[in-house]
Amino acid sequence: MLYAVRSATALNRLLDTLPVFAGDHRVQPLFTLVPGSDFSTDALLALDGAGARTVPWARAVRGGHDLVVAASPNGPLHELPGPLVLLPHGAGFNKRLPRSSTDDSASGLHPRQLLRDGTPLASLHALAHPGQLARLAQQSAAVAGRAAVVGDPTLDRMLASRTRRERYRDALGTGGRRLVVAVSTWGPESLAERLPELPGRLTAELPYDSYQAALVLHPNVHSRLGGFALRQWLAPALAAGLRLARPYEEWATLLTAADCVLTDHGSTALYPAALDRPLIGCYAGGTELLPASPMAELLARVPRLTADRPLDAQIDAAVATHRTGDTSALAAAAFAEQGRSLELLRARCYRLLGLEPPPGPVTVRPLPVPRTGQERPTAFAARVEVSGNTVSVARYPLNSGPHGGQISAEDTVSTSHEMESAGLILRRARSMTTPVREPYGSDAVWTAGGWTARVLAEYRGCRTAAAVLAHDRCVLRRDGSALLTVSITADTTQSEPLVRPDPAAVLSAVHGWLDTNPDPALPATLECVVGGRPVRALVAYGTEADAHAEL
Repeated sequence: MLYAVRSATALNRLLDTLPVFAGDHRVQPLFTLVPGSDFSTDALLALDGAGARTVPWARAVRGGHDLVVAASPNGPLHELPGPLVLLPHGAGFNKRLPRSSTDDSASGLHPRQLLRDGTPLASLHALAHPGQLARLAQQSAAVAGRAAVVGDPTLDRMLASRTRRERYRDALGTGGRRLVVAVSTWGPESLAERLPELPGRLTAELPYDSYQAALVLHPNVHSRLGGFALRQWLAPALAAGLRLARPYEEWATLLTAADCVLTDHGSTALYPAALDRPLIGCYAGGTELLPASPMAELLARVPRLTADRPLDAQIDAAVATHRTGDTSALAAAAFAEQGRSLELLRARCYRLLGLEPPPGPVTVRPLPVPRTGQERPTAFAARVEVSGNTVSVARYPLNSGPHGGQISAEDTVSTSHEMESAGLILRRARSMTTPVREPYGSDAVWTAGGWTARVLAEYRGCRTAAAVLAHDRCVLRRDGSALLTVSITADTTQSEPLVRPDPAAVLSAVHGWLDTNPDPALPATLECVVGGRPVRALVAYGTEADAHAEL
């Protein structure tokens, strides 16, 4: 078996088909890089990292393999001996040929890509939908005669992973927030080129406790810029909590976990559409998108982003007006045989090999849990509104722009400048940040009473020092006054999971309430709104035991 790889995009498509031959000792997978692509470097690095055996192109063209599988028709594939299985390199065929603004032939279906000296390049052209086969037949009857509809293996992985959605969101730290994912293709008409400020706007404009922002970039963008330059471009947004998906698998995981997707004309958006996620179109038009293609139809039906309107209002409206089945019905024009792609592809491939496939069904690999350990904001600006004992709070990463309101910093996390600027300084107990402690040697630990007194003495701008002991229990001190406790009770609505707010956000609400009530009658119950959800905070006088609680 020879996998002919032209780019990281093509490699990712090929890797999703590996279960077709999994467990068969008769099949040995080899990989080769097809020459001529500007985006092959990342593919080679990925193959090396996976421990895949690669063979040079000069050796591959001498033969010795029984089947070739590729996911791009470009390059000198005709030089490889043996039957060729050609897979699509994306969802559907939605773009014109590169550098063509008049030809309405789809890239990937054009005869000049699929024929070599008038002969079909592939023995099997695997397609995802009968409409693609009909379009191919209009271009070349000879190629269409070797084509078959087998479905989309990448979509089937996402469909099989839907039951893992909560697990993905737990790993992402989404909680009760709305996960908003911006998706960009590559090229001059892409979101990354036309709206480079959008990732920064997402982290700057969306309240941190209500929304989580993520970005999915085409693998060619990763290859063109490189990881270092990409992180430099996105540095402010990444520091404010933006999640950047890795180009293989993780992008699909994020879209499976998403609540709303902002997209340009790239075909990747057809996947969350098939999962029936609300979409917002960000494509301003151009020459790349084919009229009447599945992506063109999708973009014509979903809400469009208005650049000068608040993002949260547009996202909330898209979610609120979305009806079940809206986007999945539109994506149906790109995907058929859902859930059956690997079985159908295996039958075709083994027929070309002249072998009987192994017994039993093909197992679809679910998407992996996304990596943890992303950056999070080191300090916040909070807009707090107090009306009696009702307090609402909206927090924004401090580094994402001038937001006004109170500044909160976190000891051991924030910078010195942020600590000096903060009116609220908090510290989390080690039990919340470091679950496993070194069992040997001496241990130095602050008490809540000692730490709050030290912070108020050291940072003159600090009016409230708060110790977070648990998700539902905090201790705070105001300007050298008596110790107070805050007991947090989240909404216990049974129709949805219990959402525990970040205690730091509740402390911002309490801090704002104490600013307007410097001599409150305690105990007092505050009705707080954090991330759009109600939460109750009972503020009372602390005890000696509270003062001795360990941080």
